[in-house]
Amino acid sequence: MARLFGTDGIRGVANVDLTAELALKLAAAAGRVLGRHRSAPGRGVAVVGRDPRASGEFLEAAVVAGLAGSGVDVIRVGVLPTPAIAFLTRALDADLGVMLSASHNPAPDNGIKFFARGGHKLPDTVEDEIEACLDLPTDKPIGADIGRVIEDPDAARRYMDFLLTTLPKRLDGLRVVVDCANGAASAIAPGLLRGAGAEVVALFHEPDGHNINDRCGSTHLERLSAAVREHVADAGLAFDGDADRCLAVDAAGEIIDGDQILAVLALAMKEQVKLVDDTLVLTVMSNLGLKLAMREAGLKVVETAVGDRYVLEAMRAGGYSLGGEQSGHVVMLEHATTGDGLLTGLHLMARMAATGSTLAQLAGVMQQLPQVLHNVRGVNRAGVAGSTVLAAAVAEAEAELGDGGRVLLRPSGTEPVVRVMVEAPCANQAHEIAERLAAVVRQELSLH
Repeated sequence: MARLFGTDGIRGVANVDLTAELALKLAAAAGRVLGRHRSAPGRGVAVVGRDPRASGEFLEAAVVAGLAGSGVDVIRVGVLPTPAIAFLTRALDADLGVMLSASHNPAPDNGIKFFARGGHKLPDTVEDEIEACLDLPTDKPIGADIGRVIEDPDAARRYMDFLLTTLPKRLDGLRVVVDCANGAASAIAPGLLRGAGAEVVALFHEPDGHNINDRCGSTHLERLSAAVREHVADAGLAFDGDADRCLAVDAAGEIIDGDQILAVLALAMKEQVKLVDDTLVLTVMSNLGLKLAMREAGLKVVETAVGDRYVLEAMRAGGYSLGGEQSGHVVMLEHATTGDGLLTGLHLMARMAATGSTLAQLAGVMQQLPQVLHNVRGVNRAGVAGSTVLAAAVAEAEAELGDGGRVLLRPSGTEPVVRVMVEAPCANQAHEIAERLAAVVRQELSLH
């Protein structure tokens, strides 16, 4: 049987893959596992939040029932970003955090993500323990041992106040357009930025349960770019559905991706002597231009597999303070235990305010190399590691590129595809080499 938990919790089509029955069983199992690991006397406590998807309403009810029915007290905080749940789990000294969201996925999807005490992602071993408990018979608590459910009306304000305390420089005089993706940040992002001093134009901040990520947010930046130009704004910020990632656009409407944001923040933190060991943690998919820029600035880079989970693991293992992905997942461990789009956006704009520079000028510290990605389908992705033909083709491409580019060929961990990524000094060369390697993959690993 396939493992239920993926690299970022459990995700699927709501009421098909992720049903109320499964959500209740998962929550009840999590409550039982929490009881095993809890050393302090008394009942465990869980914080439960969600994004504004319609399916989140019934899934939240199922999760709350499962937790309370297993003897866990529940603090319901309503619609809030994923990083807010991580923060509140720590701030409220809870044993468990539960977030219902499918991040940047379309509205029919949903997901369940658990946080351990302190707001950290649940270890694989504990996820496996929860899975193992799903269908086991158990004695259910009764009477006074049943968990209680309370609402926390101050949760959003507590999170916003915390974010503002991290701000090194107010945003007075800056105009920003913010795209909330009709998601979890809709009710708080505009007010947060105004509280930081910025003049704010808000887009896609009226969720109706079905319009989350619908041609808006960090995966659809076209309308944000147009709005920045229309309103003569200094910058635009875009979040995804659960606001754990942030991308930006400059005053000309040009996209500033996660790599460029990391470059800006890394140099700011180095200047402030807050970049631990002068090291930035990236994934293998980060643009080579970022790595070259960091080397030029005297910074070190640690590379991980793709996924914010692996970035976090490397950061915690090495004690590093900044890491992230091209997608806009940025982790600032001095302030947060997970990627936080609102935190990222605030600090990016604070750097503009502190330096008096435009976002384009700040992002210009790195030159992005043309990057071409082909997802080759219909092939045996397990055969990548053992193919001498593929290895030879990659070696030939790397020799052709020299130090001016790179090749990454790997099986996807989430889809039935082999990913071929090529970076080169010019786009034509990147396209030509990527297409050549993709053809070799199809020929060598075809399933037909």
